[in-house]
Amino acid sequence: MRTNAACVTGTMFRMRFCRIKEPSRQRRSHTSPPTEREKDELLRQKEMLLQEMQHRVANSLQIIASILMLKARTVQSEETRQHLRDAHQRVMSVATVQQQLQPSGLGDRIEVGPYLSKLCDSLRNSMIDHSSPHSLLVQAVTGTVESSQAVSLGLVTTELVINALKHAFPPGHEGEIVVRYDVDGAGWRLSVSDNGVGRRDDRHERAGGGLGTSIVEALSHQLNARTEVSAGPQGTIVSIIHVA
Repeated sequence: MRTNAACVTGTMFRMRFCRIKEPSRQRRSHTSPPTEREKDELLRQKEMLLQEMQHRVANSLQIIASILMLKARTVQSEETRQHLRDAHQRVMSVATVQQQLQPSGLGDRIEVGPYLSKLCDSLRNSMIDHSSPHSLLVQAVTGTVESSQAVSLGLVTTELVINALKHAFPPGHEGEIVVRYDVDGAGWRLSVSDNGVGRRDDRHERAGGGLGTSIVEALSHQLNARTEVSAGPQGTIVSIIHVA
């Protein structure tokens, strides 16, 4: 480095000159891959962020559900009250599915059998009174799906179970709801059946009717599946079928 003096319009100042070194090839190249320790730290941070996100989602859903139930108790219109209760049930169904998936990452695969069993346990505890004659059973073969598919499967199952409990059984009827999951190669079938008082002329209502039907159809579309409904005097079966 060297220093020279210069004068501009009568003002003296000093200028310093230094040689700029060309960056080495190593510095110009891409950064080196992260070490195993750095990978572990990134994964730990990801899991912490995911858990925090899930915790906030769960809290938000609980708040929304509480507001809906509070409003349902204060409105005068019975029709409005029923709509608010339906909305409350659907928010709680999302919360139930989200709770069952909490230990899983966004890209993880989920064992369908245990997942549906835990989901239906939660539905049974929250929607079927201990003194009720109704039962909710799960029959599922071994199989895994991505967590995003598990969400849709869980929401479909919850919607169909809720609809069966609401529409299938008259007072005093000993009802049975069966959730079944079967695998055929790369394809699968999810069905929810009941032994209620279904008839062929009310299959639209028993499949969910209105918003319920729209929700099931939309979720089936997300799963690249089709919906089949079989309703008769012995009950109703709603199946979601994915053909590979």
